[in-house]
Amino acid sequence: MVFRNPINREVVRLAVPSILSNITVPLVGIVDTAVAGHLGDAALIGGIAVGTMLFDLLYWNMGFLRVGTGGITAQAYGRGDWKASIGTFSEGIATALAVSVLLILIQWAFVDLMLWLVPCSPQVEQVARNYFHIRIWAAPATLSLFVFKGWFIGMQNTVFPMITDLWVNIVNMLASWLLSFYTPLGINGVAVGTLVAQWTGLLLALLLMRSRYRKLMQGTTILHSMKWKYFKRFFSINIQLFVRSLMLVVVYEGFTIMAARFGDVELAVSSVMMHLFMLFSYFIDGFAYAGEAMTGRFIGEENPSSLRQTVKYTFLWGALIGALFTILYAVFPRAIIGLLTDNAEVIAASGRYLFWLLLMPLFSCTAFIWDGIFIGATEARSLMLCMIWAAVLFLAAFFLCEPYFGPQALYIAYFVNQAVRSLYLTFSWRKIRFLAK
Repeated sequence: MVFRNPINREVVRLAVPSILSNITVPLVGIVDTAVAGHLGDAALIGGIAVGTMLFDLLYWNMGFLRVGTGGITAQAYGRGDWKASIGTFSEGIATALAVSVLLILIQWAFVDLMLWLVPCSPQVEQVARNYFHIRIWAAPATLSLFVFKGWFIGMQNTVFPMITDLWVNIVNMLASWLLSFYTPLGINGVAVGTLVAQWTGLLLALLLMRSRYRKLMQGTTILHSMKWKYFKRFFSINIQLFVRSLMLVVVYEGFTIMAARFGDVELAVSSVMMHLFMLFSYFIDGFAYAGEAMTGRFIGEENPSSLRQTVKYTFLWGALIGALFTILYAVFPRAIIGLLTDNAEVIAASGRYLFWLLLMPLFSCTAFIWDGIFIGATEARSLMLCMIWAAVLFLAAFFLCEPYFGPQALYIAYFVNQAVRSLYLTFSWRKIRFLAK
């Protein structure tokens, strides 16, 4: 039986905690919106939405801190090279803190530029500014937590990231609600709540790391572990992963920007559809993380047989999740869309795009799983080139199809993006198999 296979059991063991923590992620945004909505002014909702978007733009680009740390650490784990593992963690934290200082220094210029590009009412702008200038002081904690999460996953431990994520998300929700309604902070309590959650989450991550990995850290100072050979590889990989993150921003932010060309209803529909496209990612990311951790480990061990089994079982689980969501969307399309909006016009307009809602999970699951495997293999160049091609062809497909298909061009372009990612990485798999031999 498939569940008796030790590789499959390990995939499930690593995936389930990540799925459980991912499920809480949407709740944070829901609570923040609910807080703003119950304080009595529509401008508050818009201000929180704009402020959150500014951090999405910043932190999406910083995703390389988690991704790069995870892959390198997993390979060090496979080799049993604990000094390299601690070194990777140290380099990640040093980078996170340096970037955080830079973000804090440029915060005013960044907000001015972004609010110039995204014009909004004076009330919305003021709320967004206050939100940003409070929450930016959580940057050192937020970016350090990226490194902790990547390092724990690389060490084949997804329970600690789950505990940390659950803590951060729950504290964020409770603190934002309490500070906004029961203190003079008002809407600023949402940002302060995030600040409290991130810093207490960092403290918890430090305590968890000390409880499990104290012996690995004994006799290894941070300066001793940060050797040039490790730093050189760390930055070489992460520069390429940073470019990949930029291309992801082009696609996902471009999707929203281009949807706005077709009016408010189509913009609202695109937001609903993208949330549904990404809903299954909260589940499939768990198996992508498992693939990442185990791919890096077995490449470090030079164990091609276990690596091939890891790929096989992560793809089986990915296909199962994709198929389940396709069935779910096929059977309950209107009900699921109704969970995100009660606007009759938006619900009716969404019907034109249900075909894509059925098609996307099966194609996207392939791209997500490959991402995890390539990250574990530290094949950053392949990931970068893949995403550059995917972003360029996303834009090309949209502008070529728009004159003929109107708003449908947006979904054609997104499908092209996912197909390019899946096909490019599939044909690049030989390189990873070679590394494992």
